[in-house]
Amino acid sequence: MSLSIRNQIPGTVTAVTTGEAMATVRVRLDGGQHVTSAITVDAVKELGLAEGSSVSALVKSTEVSLATGAVEGLSIRNRLPGTVRDIVAGAAMATVKVTVEGGELTAAITKDAVTDLGLTVGSAVTALIKSTEVSLITA
Repeated sequence: MSLSIRNQIPGTVTAVTTGEAMATVRVRLDGGQHVTSAITVDAVKELGLAEGSSVSALVKSTEVSLATGAVEGLSIRNRLPGTVRDIVAGAAMATVKVTVEGGELTAAITKDAVTDLGLTVGSAVTALIKSTEVSLITA
């Protein structure tokens, strides 16, 4: 299956915590980092997710934010440190490719944000992704 979602990082489910309607699924990415996905209990059942399941974490590039300094006091669960590999800036928006352990993420941010953050190739950043924006697909 081909998808337009730029960010597709393989991993293994390490925990599933279910509630009434929603569940959190913790995934160890192939690079060793962890992400949390908040999905419906129905999705957990339909995908047959359990500890040890092989999945890929899917995140639209528009849902990846970048930080250049310390990240504290945020509810965002997924914080992946990385290094800027490439920046392509247009008139208003930019795509920033970030190398993280075990993969690469693309963030679609404004051109002004690239300037304000002083991003250049080689910049250290933290990719921030809300757990509700992480979808899962079984491998």
